[in-house]
Amino acid sequence: MQIFPYDNIVIGILIFIVGFIFHWLGQLISLISWDYAKKIGLQEEKNLPEYEVYEHAIAFADVLIGWIYGIVALGLIFNALWVYPLAWIPGVVFIYHSLFYWVIKGNQIKAGHPTTSNLIRITWFLLNFITGILTILLVL
Repeated sequence: MQIFPYDNIVIGILIFIVGFIFHWLGQLISLISWDYAKKIGLQEEKNLPEYEVYEHAIAFADVLIGWIYGIVALGLIFNALWVYPLAWIPGVVFIYHSLFYWVIKGNQIKAGHPTTSNLIRITWFLLNFITGILTILLVL
C-alpha cells in the first residue's frame, strides 16, 4: 500500500535527517564532548544535574541503535525490499522518542525548570511522531 507518491523516498529522507543526523550523529557528538554539544546547542545549557543523567542515558541509547537509521533510510530511498521489516525499529523508536520527550519536558516545566521553548518542544515532538507514524504506515 502506498501512502503517497514516492513515500519510500520521502520517509527515507525523513529517517535520514531525524534519525541518522539528529539522533545518531547529534548524540555521538554529545557523548564525545558534552560541553561542545552544549556549546553548539545539541544539549541544553540550563539542565539540572539530575536531568543530565537521563540525557546521557538517552544519548548512549541513541548511539547504540542509531546506525540502523542510516541503513533503513538508504534502503527505503532505493526501495530495497529487505529493509521494510527493519524499518519497524526506527518507526517505533521515533514514536517512543516523541512521547518520552513530550512527557519529560512537560515534567521539567511543571517542576519549574524548563530547558527548552514550547516551540522547540512542539516541533521536536511532531518531527519524531510524524516520522514514526509515517514509517509504520509504510511498512504495514
